[in-house]
Amino acid sequence: MAKPLALIVEDEYDLSFLLAQIVELAGYETEVIQSGDIALDRLSKVVPDLVLLDLNLPKVLGTEILRHIRSEQRLLGIHVIVVTAYKHLAEAVYEQADHVLNKPFEFDQLNQLITKARARVLAG
Repeated sequence: MAKPLALIVEDEYDLSFLLAQIVELAGYETEVIQSGDIALDRLSKVVPDLVLLDLNLPKVLGTEILRHIRSEQRLLGIHVIVVTAYKHLAEAVYEQADHVLNKPFEFDQLNQLITKARARVLAG
């Protein structure tokens, strides 16, 4: 069985690397994307199981990416965890995201959310 796919959409290199490691430990294949326009392009080609999404991205904001995910029929099943330092942006997408984590966050908290998302993928 192939591993589920997670897109890590985060422009901070060190954090994106750390997030990818955490997600991989939970059993996902990961792709790191550091720009909003590239994330939208990638979403036109794949349907990941999980997206960790920063909101303040270059080129296209994460709010636009989340709006795109929630408006495209083929992307509706994606589990989206928003990870952001901008509380006002997080409040604007709270109802669209499956979970919102404000930076800085506890890695145990993120790991629990990823584990729940993985269980949902396995349940099918």
